[in-house]
Amino acid sequence: MSPINLDPNLERPDDFYEALIGAHDGLDEAESQALNARLVLILANHIGAQDVLLSALKAAREPGRKA
Repeated sequence: MSPINLDPNLERPDDFYEALIGAHDGLDEAESQALNARLVLILANHIGAQDVLLSALKAAREPGRKA
């Protein structure tokens, strides 16, 4: 399994976080969950590499541990 970069790597993390939260404005819980699911699938498609995606799933499932 390929390792993934878990070190800070966003160009402007605060701006992205603000945009992410803003994308949820006005959505109910189900709509918000659907937005998150679509975003994950869009980003997974962009990454494309199965081994990287599996490493990301493992890291997300086990916070605090390096994948």
